[in-house]
Amino acid sequence: MTAWANAVAESWFASLKEECIHLRSWATRAQVRRAVFNYIEVFYNRQRLHSSLGYLTPVEEELDCQMR
Repeated sequence: MTAWANAVAESWFASLKEECIHLRSWATRAQVRRAVFNYIEVFYNRQRLHSSLGYLTPVEEELDCQMR
């Protein structure tokens, strides 16, 4: 296994922590679960632009692939 094997996952979790988790304190695990769900489903997949996808969101890239 190479040193780069987990680079993509580590990058994703770093983004999650920086853009969602570490922005505030959490009283319950349920609050964190809701925040992570919203981060992924609302922000990360539908609003956040990804340079690796040509500055499209994952949803836009998926739709673009389906139209080709």
